[in-house]
Amino acid sequence: MTTTKAVKVSLLPDAVRREAFAEASRFRGQFYECVTARRDELFELTDAMLCADGAVKSPVDLTLLPEHRRGHGALYGALNRGIDVDRLRTVLAGLSMPQFEGRRLVLAVDVSPWLRSDAPCSAERLFCHVYGRAKSASQVILGGRTPSSPSWSLAPRHGRRSWTWSGSGPGTTRPRSTAQVRGGAERLVAAGKRQPGDPDIAVVMDAGYDVTRLAWVLRDLPVTLVGRIRSDRVMRLPKPSLKEYALAYPQGGRPLKHGPEFRFAEPGTWPEPAITTATDTANYGKARAQAWDRVHPRLTHRAAWLEHEGELPVVEGSLVRLKVEHLPKGREAPPVWLWSSKTGAAPADVDLWWQVFLRRSDLEHTFRFGKQTLGWTAPKIRTAEAADRWTWLLAAAHTQLRLARPLAADLRRPWEKPAEPNRLTPARVRRGFRNIRPHPLCPARVPQPRGADPGRPLGSKNGRPATRYNVGKTVKGRVSDLV
Repeated sequence: MTTTKAVKVSLLPDAVRREAFAEASRFRGQFYECVTARRDELFELTDAMLCADGAVKSPVDLTLLPEHRRGHGALYGALNRGIDVDRLRTVLAGLSMPQFEGRRLVLAVDVSPWLRSDAPCSAERLFCHVYGRAKSASQVILGGRTPSSPSWSLAPRHGRRSWTWSGSGPGTTRPRSTAQVRGGAERLVAAGKRQPGDPDIAVVMDAGYDVTRLAWVLRDLPVTLVGRIRSDRVMRLPKPSLKEYALAYPQGGRPLKHGPEFRFAEPGTWPEPAITTATDTANYGKARAQAWDRVHPRLTHRAAWLEHEGELPVVEGSLVRLKVEHLPKGREAPPVWLWSSKTGAAPADVDLWWQVFLRRSDLEHTFRFGKQTLGWTAPKIRTAEAADRWTWLLAAAHTQLRLARPLAADLRRPWEKPAEPNRLTPARVRRGFRNIRPHPLCPARVPQPRGADPGRPLGSKNGRPATRYNVGKTVKGRVSDLV
């Protein structure tokens, strides 16, 4: 009996490693097929990004690594070619992803600016709001069109982790998130990640998104939207029933469309909450959540609803007020207001909503790792299309790190604490990726040297100077396309 147990325990890590190698090889082959042009160059560029020592400061530095067997001219030529984005999104949706209790999928959507303040030759730059760069609360700095605010769909894990699952990848900008959320949900359903009878996919977002508008246009999908609402908002309670209306207005009149006002800053306008929960937390003390059902905004023909035909709808949902005792280091915590597109919620739903909203902060680790280590915003790329391709390479690189996590050894620095094998951070997995790379599939072909391009004749001037573009919106689009 003792010998049998020892054999089972010793074979378990080998089985996990074999499965990890198989999944990593499968993804590398699928990623190679998703590249429509210069696939060998882009594939080796992604490997060089993962095998570089230290942070990536410039893409051209990656051409000096042994994993990159081609010249620097091939790098710039490849970034100007195509990638089958839809196929790559489908491949990412088919990978294993974390799930919460009850087979619930949670996606978090957020943006991160790619600042290009000194790039006048980059087209369609916009103004980006940046926080924490100076003593003031915020600043406005120039950024590009697509790379300035790429919208990501990432799946946070249960509990505090620095890992996220890269889902839909970069989109265009934050206002155009409807197609991204719709496409991500449809791909997950098509990949079998959500079976009939499973809970709806929870999509978490911050206050920059119009969560009520998204809830209306995505009402045909099995998704539940959860978004933060500013603390100065005013919403409406559900309209009274016919019996209550007859008692309140015996003289009659037109039936009401909305109920009384619900002012977030005035507790006197709050009715008795339908649900009240209290949960003990490790970092914030006791978390108290209050929820009101069928709370909705009073819509007007402005912004995204300007071109809405007919009478404006009543988009009802659940309003949640979260208040914790304290923040880390004893700081006072202001209340957080959340709005969910689901009505008739249970106490378990309310606790799930604010917990997954707190887990949305895991995206900040992914953005920081992408920028500071993988060199997401390091390239000085002129066109937004090339920046998108570089961003997709970074998404593929981050996915390979996640798949190689069970295979990596802890190559820690002398001053770092040891980490358990299942608790390695993305940076530590990247240190050992060069030792892992020879084992999975490598479909890139051996380069065939053909000599260097002669380039522009020595002493000649550039006869085609780059075009300089104005900053801001130059093309007026339909307001309905903003969400």
